[in-house]
Amino acid sequence: MSGAWSWVFAGGEQVWSPGFYRLLGLVPNAAKASYDLLLSLIHPEDRSRFPSLADVREGHVPREVVVRVIRPNGTVRILSMTMEVRFSAEGRPVAVSGMALDVSDREQLAHLRHAERRRRGALYLTEHIAAFSVSLDLVRDLPVEIAQVHGLPLEEICVDPFLLIVSEERKAFQAMADQQIEHRSFFQGTAHERLANGELWQFRILTMPVWDADGAYLGRCGLKYPARTSTRLPAVFHAGLEQSVAGHHLRAARALLDWSMMDLAQASGLSHSTVRRLEDDSEHRGSRSRLHAVEALRRAGIRFVAMDDGALAVARA
Repeated sequence: MSGAWSWVFAGGEQVWSPGFYRLLGLVPNAAKASYDLLLSLIHPEDRSRFPSLADVREGHVPREVVVRVIRPNGTVRILSMTMEVRFSAEGRPVAVSGMALDVSDREQLAHLRHAERRRRGALYLTEHIAAFSVSLDLVRDLPVEIAQVHGLPLEEICVDPFLLIVSEERKAFQAMADQQIEHRSFFQGTAHERLANGELWQFRILTMPVWDADGAYLGRCGLKYPARTSTRLPAVFHAGLEQSVAGHHLRAARALLDWSMMDLAQASGLSHSTVRRLEDDSEHRGSRSRLHAVEALRRAGIRFVAMDDGALAVARA
């Protein structure tokens, strides 16, 4: 939601658009537009960032300011306010106008991301566990604390995380990981890494391809944790594991259950032709149909287990 407002100093005329009224939680034109009313709705902790009445009259306004607004009903919204002053030929401020945009969702998302970064950082400092993502250009999104723990620049680690691995294991580990990344398949391996304090730790590292619902490859998600500990896989890993289930896995699972293709279709709510496409690998990896088929097999007692060499095993519980 957005809105506009203006104020001509000479006549004192102030105009607010209906959208601006609504941003402030007011009924359009039910209250007289005034800068004092606007100031009264700004959160007390944010008023020092917002220009005063005297500042505006003198033409001293920020290009943009983000403030919280407390609406009359008590709800709080975060607004991005842009302002522009018009000057006379003599350089005297004669009017001010502005635009407001509700950025509450954006700011709350940024706050959540900041909190998540802090949580991830604390987890690596204390437990040496890191969840990360790998972009299409193979740059890793890693917590900054990983540089502190290992004593290497974060920029170098994000571009080449294999630098963390001891030299005698690095080449073989990288070759194995690169092969799985190229094939867009699951990868799992262990490697020794030297910490900044000189200690030698063995880590288990997993990465998984991620696809969207339209079958577009998005990159990879990853998890790194000490090999001597166990940890629960994040939800995104379970989704990635299910996306890695191929046609031959489905056929093997049916064989363990003594199911026909029609049995799988009925259990998953899919058509017989859709199951056939899944088993022929004609459906893209991010297909929701694949997830429905995998879920039906899980309910029937089938388990899909990632092996150390990157293979996906099928078992019956």
